[in-house]
Amino acid sequence: MKRWIMLTVGTLAMVAGSTSQYGLAYLIPAFRDQGYSLEQTGLLVACPTVGVTATLIAWGAAADRWGERAVLSTGLGTAGLVLLVARQVHGTTALAVCLALSGAAGASVLASGRLILGWFARRERALAMGIRQSAGPMGLALAAATLPAIAVHGIDMALLFLSALFLAAATAAFVLVRDPEPVAAAGPVAPDPSPSPYRTPHLWRLHAASALLVIPQFTITTFALVFLTDSRGWTPLAAGHLLAGAQVFGALSRLGAGYWSDRTGSRLGPMRIIAVTTGAGMLALAAAAASGSGLAVPVLLFLGVVAVSSNGLSFTAVAEYAGTAWAGRALGIQTTGQNVLTAAVPPVLAVAIGAGGFASSFAVVAAFPLAAAALIPVEEVRRDATADQRS
Repeated sequence: MKRWIMLTVGTLAMVAGSTSQYGLAYLIPAFRDQGYSLEQTGLLVACPTVGVTATLIAWGAAADRWGERAVLSTGLGTAGLVLLVARQVHGTTALAVCLALSGAAGASVLASGRLILGWFARRERALAMGIRQSAGPMGLALAAATLPAIAVHGIDMALLFLSALFLAAATAAFVLVRDPEPVAAAGPVAPDPSPSPYRTPHLWRLHAASALLVIPQFTITTFALVFLTDSRGWTPLAAGHLLAGAQVFGALSRLGAGYWSDRTGSRLGPMRIIAVTTGAGMLALAAAAASGSGLAVPVLLFLGVVAVSSNGLSFTAVAEYAGTAWAGRALGIQTTGQNVLTAAVPPVLAVAIGAGGFASSFAVVAAFPLAAAALIPVEEVRRDATADQRS
């Protein structure tokens, strides 16, 4: 029972973090109503991710040293308090600083993955990790369903709501989380975990492909609401409700991708198929946007589900290839690289949309998942596995 409590608290903390760190896109119409330009709002939306990227590795090291109860309760509580301060500041710069600081503190939630490794046996971890990973889209679904409606009463009310989520998660972590006792070793994932896995290009290619795949994911996350309101005439509230449903199915898609991967015995094959499908979907969306076709909405929803589904596969593939001796460092590099591009997407794409429109911007974004598909080292890893079995 204790391990399920740890999973529940860790998942709820991830939902709170995702809602605040990646859900600010659903406040873009409200920001613009208060006089911010699209470029300024793109910068504000990116600020929490900048904070996450800056402190991610440090929070992981702190969790190793002091345990996750202290790290989660301290980090989440601090993020909530910073957002309370953000309600009182004036000007783009001051608000951007507060949002970045809240992201930096809230990054502590990413250390909660160690709870799963400590509390769950190896045969249970895939399902547990899949549940935890689904918290990302679920947080975005919560943001889509709530933030546009709350922001009708002002940005400060939306910040109060996000602060309350953080403070509730911090309280739950302090009261319920217990650092795990050592579990029996399940044996190394790789045949020889001691040499650096970076001696071959496989992990670097995985990192690069995984980072490229966040570009279409956060293009949809950040600008779907703006596209529906500006190009399709939807109200922010109606668009938010529709996108919330897409995020729920996006969360389920991560579980489905994991099940597919387990059934086929491959992480990278399904990951490549998802990458190609995402690239094709972005091209279809660009064509629909250019022609004004009503098909743009269902294609957008399709991408909202498919584009997020590969995250768990890349996470698992990196850990398994790196082996137990290198998994922590490899996943730190992986997550940092993803967050760097996540932070870059909103401001860069806001400028591109302002200059060339949605259709051309979506077409350019399509190139990134297609490049990721070419980088995923499916054949090389398969050859290595075959060689290991023969040795």
